[in-house]
Amino acid sequence: MLNSWVVMPTCLPVVLRRCHTCGSERFGANGKFRVNAHHKLLDAWLLVLCASCGDTAKLTVLERANVRSVRPELLDRMHDNDPRLAAELLQDPGLRRRNRVALDWDGAWRLDTGGSDHLSGETVDVSVRFAARIPVRPVRLIAEGFGLSRAEVERLIAEGGLVSADRLRGRLSGDFAFMLKR
Repeated sequence: MLNSWVVMPTCLPVVLRRCHTCGSERFGANGKFRVNAHHKLLDAWLLVLCASCGDTAKLTVLERANVRSVRPELLDRMHDNDPRLAAELLQDPGLRRRNRVALDWDGAWRLDTGGSDHLSGETVDVSVRFAARIPVRPVRLIAEGFGLSRAEVERLIAEGGLVSADRLRGRLSGDFAFMLKR
């Protein structure tokens, strides 16, 4: 029987960037946008607040974009301060690279295992799906999902009791599957 687990975001991640005012490196995104028009050109920013001093920083979303090249529904979502749009944009590697920021997902996700019926049986097949590109260690997910310690999961991998076509060491942010043999 195949069990499906889902890694789901619970809130927006912390944006890692140095604050020019206080030197802190943690900013919170609340889904607010600022859009500025220069005749037929648009600038748009995602606003983030410093966790220490509350200073506002801007992450560039659009820079001198022609009004006609911007989809109207995107512009409407920015004007409405859509938090889902903020989450989508923070997932964009181009936006993170352009603004020189990183994301900290600690405490911003949860694992939905679909109940405790997966603990019974000799062999358990599990498919893990990510609702967002959240970098998580598979060992941590497996330990949390089965109620084991990370050391026990590492031991199972070493002994061959836990197998996967994907690499289980390091971080993954994409879907993977594994099999636990008892």
